[in-house]
Amino acid sequence: MRLADHFVRSGDTLFRYRGQLPLLMLPVFALGMLDARLPADLPPAGRAVQAAAVLLALCGLVIRVLSIGTAPEGTSERSTTSPRASRLRTTGFYSIVRHPLYLGNTITAVGLGAFTTRWYVPVIVLLLGLLYHERIAAREEAFLEDRFGDEFRRWAEAVPAMVPRLSAYVPSDTPFVWKRVLGREFHGLMAVASVVFVLDISRRALAGATLTPDPLWGWFFALSASIFVVFTALKKTTGMFRT
Repeated sequence: MRLADHFVRSGDTLFRYRGQLPLLMLPVFALGMLDARLPADLPPAGRAVQAAAVLLALCGLVIRVLSIGTAPEGTSERSTTSPRASRLRTTGFYSIVRHPLYLGNTITAVGLGAFTTRWYVPVIVLLLGLLYHERIAAREEAFLEDRFGDEFRRWAEAVPAMVPRLSAYVPSDTPFVWKRVLGREFHGLMAVASVVFVLDISRRALAGATLTPDPLWGWFFALSASIFVVFTALKKTTGMFRT
């Protein structure tokens, strides 16, 4: 089998289970927390590092929000069985990078890795994220090339895969739709808050403290959980997020 074909086939499997596979990174995070041996009450420098890490993770969510908010109907869907696209997106974030959603996911994961304060954890997470998304991207690009032909090839030739080229930015040709973002991306905020909360609780437990979170991350988790519960109820009982 050609290496390119192997990438596509393995990417097909990873695409199908892409919601669960990032959980395999949790042992790397646990190793980082064990190695860090941080005190229960962090000094200002340690708190600053963790705050910067969370901000980086949230930047990844912002990239997802900006990409999904301008997605035309039939694109950027959450299907886990096969890629779908009613049209080829080439404006907005897609004019500077071919896979902005995977770029956002990788940045979020690196930020969460940096929360451990061990330098090698975000490095490992970055490498695993690139390897993981490379396979999925290969699967999606094979689908897009088959569906859109020369249009896709011209776009792929001009736009980098994962490192944005800001000078090539072209404004989105579709308006930003907040309903779409609010109805889909509140899960991402909850995921970030949950990982931060668990890592913080683990840090304090390893330092011999009770299982109580740092107030900052405790409130961050409580706020995110409240948003998650409210938005989940609204999505299931109302049509306010329909576009």
